[in-house]
Amino acid sequence: MPDTQSPTTAPRPAHSAATSTAEHTPARAGKRAWLALAVLMLPVLLVSIDNTVLSFAIPQLSLALSPSATQLLWIVDIYPLMLAGLLVTMGTLGDRVGRRRLLLLGAAGFGVVSVYAAFAADASHLIAARALLGFFGAMLMPSTLSLLRNLFIDDNQRRLAIAVWASGFSAGAALGPIVGGWLLEHFWWGSVFLLNVPVLVALLVAAPFLIPESRNPLAARLDPLSVVLSISTMLPFVFGIKTVSTHGATPLALASLATGVVLGIVFVRRQIGRSDPLLDIRLFRSRVFSASVTANFMAVFAFSGLVFFVSQYLQLVLGLSPMTAGWYLLPGAVASVVMGLAAVALAKMAPMWVLVPAGLLLAAGGYAVGTTITGSSSVGVIVALFVLVGSGAGLAETLTNDAILASVPPERAGAASGISETAYELGASLGVAVLGSVLAVFYRTHLELPAGLDAATTDAASQTLGGAVHVAESLPSGVAGPLVDAARDAFSQGVVATSGIGLALMVAAALGVGLALRSGSRRATATVPAPER
Repeated sequence: MPDTQSPTTAPRPAHSAATSTAEHTPARAGKRAWLALAVLMLPVLLVSIDNTVLSFAIPQLSLALSPSATQLLWIVDIYPLMLAGLLVTMGTLGDRVGRRRLLLLGAAGFGVVSVYAAFAADASHLIAARALLGFFGAMLMPSTLSLLRNLFIDDNQRRLAIAVWASGFSAGAALGPIVGGWLLEHFWWGSVFLLNVPVLVALLVAAPFLIPESRNPLAARLDPLSVVLSISTMLPFVFGIKTVSTHGATPLALASLATGVVLGIVFVRRQIGRSDPLLDIRLFRSRVFSASVTANFMAVFAFSGLVFFVSQYLQLVLGLSPMTAGWYLLPGAVASVVMGLAAVALAKMAPMWVLVPAGLLLAAGGYAVGTTITGSSSVGVIVALFVLVGSGAGLAETLTNDAILASVPPERAGAASGISETAYELGASLGVAVLGSVLAVFYRTHLELPAGLDAATTDAASQTLGGAVHVAESLPSGVAGPLVDAARDAFSQGVVATSGIGLALMVAAALGVGLALRSGSRRATATVPAPER
């Protein structure tokens, strides 16, 4: 299908063998495209910071708005739920109405709702604002990645652009705790939302001049029932994942997961039977595409699951402040950026089926370090662990995002981007849910509380390490010290068990993805026709 792109990518007529060769040589992007990339980095950086900064504002907004436990859960969870439920729909919608148009609409909406969230008068208003942020955020992410597909046609340039784009996630994850800590030391909790406004204003001003519009003019009309099924599949499924991570395998969590699976089957069957599907299931027939989506999912799974317990270890076991803990996470984020950029050069020296498993094995090496952690481990061990996992995730993510986009025609870039972003969101959710649940189980089963604690203290200390540290503050030193030591020791044992599971999962993923990518590469090579002589 044709695709509306920038003028630099338009094909030229061939008048000879030489011009015919030139016609098939992808045009290299100029300075304007690289400036456009800088603009497209803004929403990526912003959304990534938002994912981590809110957790630092929870204590202050809890005091200011007095949310119930259920409301607090929805304040945190409604944003990723809406985001995950709408990414595929928004990616396909961008193919139809224009990716830049959808990006600008999402940026404008995200900015306005950020002001609404910053000045929310109560918990219900903040929940509504977070839901709207998820709605408009789903417009931003697939648009940025699919626009890159049309700005950078040359393989090497596209790979470098995606490496830079992916570095925004790591940079934002590292900056979130630092920026959030500084804002909360100087301003009120709403300032973490107002941070979005100047960034989005810059995007709205610069994007129309630097980013060319692209769309698929032959895109089919959206199927409303498919849209409803897509959202109805993702919302209960992600909600079930998050409920398991916070409350365990409750009947509500299991029912939500089952509902998501059943509706997902209905959704897939409808897409297979349609000539103009919302989600083109045929994309997954490509082993390179499906293996890349899997590797992308596992890389984010490893990184997000690690952040969940490393941040607690730094603050609650080693006793560091949130901002100091954020600084110690910075080397891992930098390593992720560096390895993502290095992937461009490495891709010229080794095939993808070698490099992507190598990235997953680097992450496995980080989890192997995690199996050596004790309650007295130094901060250097945590830094080394995070650097290894960050490096592996950066390498694997850059290459897989590039492979996902390169394996589809430009007119399907929005749909492919939506799938890639959905894999990212599911990987982040499942990383926390699976590894967090394992950690919680090991913590509870290995916690040996000192004698003499009342029922309320015992219950609070048995739930989480944070609960144990909090209740210890009100106890006599003779009881508080043994309680905190026991909780930290149990948490460390949970980290070891969780790291062991993470190690096994990463090794298995590396082997499976490597075999699939190698097979897919051979199949693609076999189908390429021999050059004419």
